[in-house]
Amino acid sequence: MKAEDIVTIDLTGKTAIADTMVVASGRSNRHVGSIADNVTEALHKAGLKDIRTEGQPHCDWVLIDAGDVIVHVFRPEVREFYNLEKMWSGGRTASKRAS
Repeated sequence: MKAEDIVTIDLTGKTAIADTMVVASGRSNRHVGSIADNVTEALHKAGLKDIRTEGQPHCDWVLIDAGDVIVHVFRPEVREFYNLEKMWSGGRTASKRAS
């Protein structure tokens, strides 16, 4: 999928909405939408049924709610504006990984 700057944030003890948040970037609206579609399809194939998405068709920021895991896919400038990593990491270092 070629998502960029993937960060995983442990939400344990911070909120009851999820245990983990994944934040990633796509290069354009089309790329963000493609990443979101592929993640949603992979989650369905893994057996998850109650997956909700928000932010399509604009694809500046797509949120995928998979229950215990929430995935945010942003265009880089939108990600920088909202800066979820700083808001949710709370002093803990968020773990980055390659795509």
